[in-house]
Amino acid sequence: MVSVVRRLDWRVFVPVTALGVLGVLLVWSATRPRMQVAGQDPQTYLKSQIVHVLVGLTVMTALALAGPAALRAWTLPAYAVCLLGLAAVLTPLGRTANGAQSWLSLGGLDLQPSEPAKVALVLMLAVLLGDRADGRRGPRVLPALVAAALPLGLIMAQPDLGTAMIMVVTAGGMLVVAGVRRRVLLLLAGAGVGAAAAAWFLGLLRPHQVQRLLTFADPMADPQGAGYNAAQALVTVGSGGLFGRGLFRGEQTGGRFVPEQHTDFVFTIAGEELGFAGAALILVLLWAVLRRALRIAGESLTPFGTLAAAGIACWLATQTFINVGMVLGLAPIVGVPLPFVSYGGSSIVACMAAAGVLIAVHRERVRPSALPGAFPGTFTRSAPLARSVRSPAGLR
Repeated sequence: MVSVVRRLDWRVFVPVTALGVLGVLLVWSATRPRMQVAGQDPQTYLKSQIVHVLVGLTVMTALALAGPAALRAWTLPAYAVCLLGLAAVLTPLGRTANGAQSWLSLGGLDLQPSEPAKVALVLMLAVLLGDRADGRRGPRVLPALVAAALPLGLIMAQPDLGTAMIMVVTAGGMLVVAGVRRRVLLLLAGAGVGAAAAAWFLGLLRPHQVQRLLTFADPMADPQGAGYNAAQALVTVGSGGLFGRGLFRGEQTGGRFVPEQHTDFVFTIAGEELGFAGAALILVLLWAVLRRALRIAGESLTPFGTLAAAGIACWLATQTFINVGMVLGLAPIVGVPLPFVSYGGSSIVACMAAAGVLIAVHRERVRPSALPGAFPGTFTRSAPLARSVRSPAGLR
């Protein structure tokens, strides 16, 4: 037991656990009033979220102790299983919620395959963009693009615009970290912009997606209709002042003015009941995880570890920005949970699995000064990854 404790990176484990505990309290506060009104057990969501966090911590610990070699060995099977799950969502097994068929209902258990698919995609890209099996220089860009396109296409078919945005940014960030040539990155960026423009002008987006984008441009144009969520979120998050009204005392939260408050809009509860101080604490804890992820990326011994840690940092940073941005009117409402905090077993377990990957990579670290261009708390490279780090022997 002592050996296990020593092998964990507490600079990841502590903030992740703290975020999980805060999430349990905020979810309880958001769901208790409506469960009481319905005459049901007000602790229902509390109990479920506690189970989600405990399962997530177990998965995180298991992956942390497995080590990078085991993660590489299981990457392809995990990626294949996630693709099968994403495909199964589009069959009669899938369940539609909020305009997207993103859930699998299996024996009363609801799963969202797109959440573990984020972890699988990061690991798959880390394998493909790392050292080449044939010994030649440079990352394998084409296989990596195919690996990213397969889950992305299945997610867009649901359609889940928020998760697709996260995956695109994550994959793009990993290509940059891998040292892909600038002209290739510009070509991919141009293709992405062109695809987005074509989807808009050809009417490929669903009506609710178009409405959300238009509402983002002017949320107050229809505050009682399409802009209701955005308007109420702003009112709620700003009503708590410096230290908030107190847990379980939020008038907006208790009155259930904000839809999906225990999932996509959980940050509004922090703003109202814990105030600016509580909301800032959540952001600081998330920043601590992201900073540690970048530090681990800079200290990693292998390209796989560097890319995996950097990819997780891109994923969590993008998802945090979109979720908090939805609440503050800085991003369109696309249905993205706040990492480690929002209600939902799929999201909690996937995020904590990512934290486990970070700890596993941390176990095979080297001093920051041993890698070209790597500094504490940052990740930079003076040369493409595949050329600057080839093998442990090259680090002398």
